[in-house]
Amino acid sequence: MKESLGEVHSTIHTSDKKGFRKLLAYLGPAYLVSVGYMDPGNWATDIAGGSQFGYKLIWVLLMSNLIALLLQSLSARLGIVKGLDLAQASRNMYGRWANFPLFVLAQIAIIACDLAEIIGMAIGLQLLFGLPLIWGISITILDTLLLLFLMNKGMRSMEGFIVSMVFIVGISFLAEMFIVEPQAAEVLQGFIPTKLSDDALYIAIGIIGATVMPHNLYLHSSLVQTRKIDRTQAGIRESIKFNFFDTTIALNLAFLVNASILILAASAFYRNGYHKVAEIQDAHQLLSSIFGSLAPALFAIALIAAGQSSTVTGTLAGQIIMEGHINLRIAPWLRRLLTRLLAIIPAFCAIIYFGDRALGELLVLSQVVLSLQLGFAVIPLIHFTSDKEQMGEFAIKLWVKILAWISAAVIIGLNVQLVMEEINSWLKASEHDWWVYVLIIPVVLAITLLLLYVFLQPIFRKRRNQHFNSIMGQVHPIQSVENLSYRRVGIPLEFSDRDSEVIRNSLLQGGKDAQYFLIHVVNSAAANYHGEKVMDLETLNDKSNLEKYRQNLLELGYSAEILIAYGDISRGISRLAKEHKLDLLVMAAHGHKGVKDIIYGSTLESVRHRVKIPVLIVR
Repeated sequence: MKESLGEVHSTIHTSDKKGFRKLLAYLGPAYLVSVGYMDPGNWATDIAGGSQFGYKLIWVLLMSNLIALLLQSLSARLGIVKGLDLAQASRNMYGRWANFPLFVLAQIAIIACDLAEIIGMAIGLQLLFGLPLIWGISITILDTLLLLFLMNKGMRSMEGFIVSMVFIVGISFLAEMFIVEPQAAEVLQGFIPTKLSDDALYIAIGIIGATVMPHNLYLHSSLVQTRKIDRTQAGIRESIKFNFFDTTIALNLAFLVNASILILAASAFYRNGYHKVAEIQDAHQLLSSIFGSLAPALFAIALIAAGQSSTVTGTLAGQIIMEGHINLRIAPWLRRLLTRLLAIIPAFCAIIYFGDRALGELLVLSQVVLSLQLGFAVIPLIHFTSDKEQMGEFAIKLWVKILAWISAAVIIGLNVQLVMEEINSWLKASEHDWWVYVLIIPVVLAITLLLLYVFLQPIFRKRRNQHFNSIMGQVHPIQSVENLSYRRVGIPLEFSDRDSEVIRNSLLQGGKDAQYFLIHVVNSAAANYHGEKVMDLETLNDKSNLEKYRQNLLELGYSAEILIAYGDISRGISRLAKEHKLDLLVMAAHGHKGVKDIIYGSTLESVRHRVKIPVLIVR
């Protein structure tokens, strides 16, 4: 199996660093994770909690942060010790039939998280520039290019971007704290746990659900593997220690941001008698009326930065989940585009049918969807990191294991309660509630059964080590070495200066005993529409060029045929290879990547996934 996030795996060296420079080498992964703890979904719950209950729910934020710190440290431990991410470990522990629904649930959670980021970005653009929400949502699709740019620049550039976004959010709220001037004594009292009433319990559940996000656990277990470490016992122990420092610093910064949002809401709204501020737009408008223009401007800037940074990390988590659970790898920009499109659709529909104010309810709904996925990430994580047979001396201690299971029980229990309350509200609000019984309740029951399977399977599995340890593949001995003889060699041609080198390498593979097939795919607009019926000038010219190549080979004593397809290049080459039962394809590499791949296409990558024969790449 391929490494998690193979493009950046082990790209940052740590062994040659000393002292403070070594700590700096490890700092980074947790900052990418921390942005998930301060995305627009958190803003909605923090604003609602602060405006309704003042400073009384700060202790809930602190408890959520401590649970997150525990679980994220377990996630980092798994990635460091076993060299696998949480999705890969789950794939090897659970049956193939279970991994697909696990992937689907995790992907829905990614889309729900992305939906919150879209809404936050759109609201931020509207508040800052007066841009209509529907246009703001449309603009968010462009951040696909941002992700592509950052991925090509390397892991350190991406981490630098995220840290700068977090810095902007932090500075914005620090400035706002000086503007609203909260009461320090009342803030400190908020750290004392109090009994939660019905409304306070609902908000508290929302805070926990929005804080401990499932995709962050997948993400962290992969990001720690971007550090190239000494794989000795001492090296692993050192990596765990430094990553714990990284996690502690980053998540405490995220806690300060969330606490700042809640304190801002309490100081600006609760103290001024505004107790029902649930919409981000309402918070911005009230800040304008109470404190003038500076505070709301900082508020909008922080919202845009939070949404943009969460977008990048959500895409990385989506790639990890897809590759880990179902072993499918696609281009990051395409994954980003698909996820963004799937998230934009409900946002568009909400605005068109229900108006701008519906986005607030959609934001809360996205957090409910996120809560459904939590158990499927937390339970396997605790199972894996507490298994002494697999983790050895790095298995978590008994007291950590107890705390982890208590945290899991609290998270799952409270989020189940949240889901049940939502179902009850739908039943009460709808005159035609048949769809709840026919669709929602059966889905919830199926998810519950799957959750029980995820919990019980590692307990009853007798031969877990064969699966848990096989993540990086097994060595298969070479029995014998024989000369390969390719009899039917395909040569895709594009009529450029690369053709001669491709043909030369093809002839070396098969010799004069092989049959060579000169392949070309006509990709003009007319060919895409008319297919084989097209007879435009480009098609005639291509056929003439192929014939010249064929005659040249015949004169040299080689046997050659012409094969032509029309339309999509990679599909055409793959189809011809299958129809004519080719043994080998010899293709030219363009040498471009990144944005050029978007413009010119990535034929090689697509073809090699479509065919089951060797593909020789010639530069």
